[in-house]
Amino acid sequence: MGVGGGSKVERIKAESRYLRGAIAEELAQDSSHFSEAQVQLIKFHGIYQQENRDLRQARKAAGEEKAYQFMVRSRIPGGALTAEQYLVEDDLAGRYANGTLRFTTRQGIQLHGVLKHDLRATIRAINEALLSTLAACGDVNRNVMACPAPARSRAQAQVQEVARQIARHLAPRSRAYHEIWVDGQHVQTVGTPDDEEVEPIYGPTYLPRKFKIGVAFPGDNCIDVYTQDIGLVAELDDGGELAGFTVLVGGGMGMTHGKADTYPRLGTPLCFVPAAEALSVVETIVTIQRDYGDRQNRKHARMKYVVEERGIAWFRAELERRLGHAVADPHPLQWEGVDDHLGWHEQGDGRWFLGVYVENGRVRDTDSCQLRTGLRKAIETFRPGIRLTGQQNILLTDLTADQREPLEALLRAHGIETDPTKLGVKRYAMACPALPTCGLAVAEAERVLPSVVDEIGRQMEELGLAGERLSLRMSGCPNGCARPYMGDIGFVGRSKDLYNIYVGGDWENTRLTTLYAASVPLREVPATIRPLLLLWRDERTPGETFGDYCHRVGVEYLRQRAQTLDERQLSGLH
Repeated sequence: MGVGGGSKVERIKAESRYLRGAIAEELAQDSSHFSEAQVQLIKFHGIYQQENRDLRQARKAAGEEKAYQFMVRSRIPGGALTAEQYLVEDDLAGRYANGTLRFTTRQGIQLHGVLKHDLRATIRAINEALLSTLAACGDVNRNVMACPAPARSRAQAQVQEVARQIARHLAPRSRAYHEIWVDGQHVQTVGTPDDEEVEPIYGPTYLPRKFKIGVAFPGDNCIDVYTQDIGLVAELDDGGELAGFTVLVGGGMGMTHGKADTYPRLGTPLCFVPAAEALSVVETIVTIQRDYGDRQNRKHARMKYVVEERGIAWFRAELERRLGHAVADPHPLQWEGVDDHLGWHEQGDGRWFLGVYVENGRVRDTDSCQLRTGLRKAIETFRPGIRLTGQQNILLTDLTADQREPLEALLRAHGIETDPTKLGVKRYAMACPALPTCGLAVAEAERVLPSVVDEIGRQMEELGLAGERLSLRMSGCPNGCARPYMGDIGFVGRSKDLYNIYVGGDWENTRLTTLYAASVPLREVPATIRPLLLLWRDERTPGETFGDYCHRVGVEYLRQRAQTLDERQLSGLH
């Protein structure tokens, strides 16, 4: 667990005194930002130091420092929170952030644009609401995903409880978070006894890199379980009770352009474990990554590389050695698709939930849709339960039948669409924030995907494909936070206004996409997709999805055929 001559970040962690560093001292200084070492440490506390990159050139020309600001991310296991907790986050968005909320692809909430002198007040308020930002970022287990659908069955509630148990168990034990942000008041019980401070699972240098876990309900891959470091796929017994989990290991989306030893990878089935043993198996897998993950090269530090390079047989043997007993073979998995849970659904207890679409997870008011105001009024009025989804949408839960019509009327009055069938192609589109706030972004994502989606939607109507499902995912860099290496089409930022286009994933999100075209200018992206839509329309088998078609014929065929189509064909005429 030692640094052993590891990377600069490893040394920062080792010398941090369990994530304290000089955060408190620098927080007290009258400055706009933290030093490089503290920037690494505040991630563990749920904070990213960023800048408004739209202002970079003007401020540089004026001789001013960068427009520093911070992103604060709340860790919300399974995306479940109360109406009161949501309203606190919304209050903070207006008081300290940029007036928007951002639902993440991992079912959390991000506040953007927080200034340094407002960080303590922001995080203290989040903790007072019995939420936390601890371990929402950093080299630890991050937010644990779970199918967010309210308890339509006892097993669904059990799956969500397992996610909460994992989150609690793998939370860092360091008291630094509460010392710095909550003045030592242990609002949440995540600390260790006062006479001892250790990290029994992580050790003093924590994990080599970020770590992600998701818990899927049988048949519904709404959390992209194959993209997780550990994926748990529930299995029910004949009575509908939770029997156990098939465990997948080694998933992950991130890669680096031009570095062949980095790549997206799907999780590999490892074993089956009874429900009662899931927590111990998860902890043991985390310790394998702790001890064998690459601490020299952070671009090669995720657990997927341990699994890929050492092999699943080695990994299982190491798991069994540490557990002290054998584990069962993984069970075959069957998927019925991906349920985005939008629209009205019965909960099974006489109540209802409504899934509301949020474009790219950004909750804000515009001239056409007062989403932030409308959601706030709805939540204040009806006090529903809240669930965030892996597709960046929101579920309003525990509603009575009598509340359905007035809730619909309130949302409609604010321009909020509640019928998912009217959303068109944008229903299945996702983007990461990218520019102007993310320091890793090399291209736009959230700000440009809507126009790309609109144009592709128009093309589909012209080609007679209106109403067909098509998933589109865009990331502003190859780290792939919007999971663009899954689904029908992925757009990955290559450099300013240039994107790699990937195609050929499946609707169940169990297959990676393949690179179709590299460095395509943004303005040419829809035109590059149009030939593929035409070929899909004319050559697909009955019921074949776009991704399945592209996978079946292959990208070489697609490239060759796309070049042979003439203007009359591309116009949609036969």
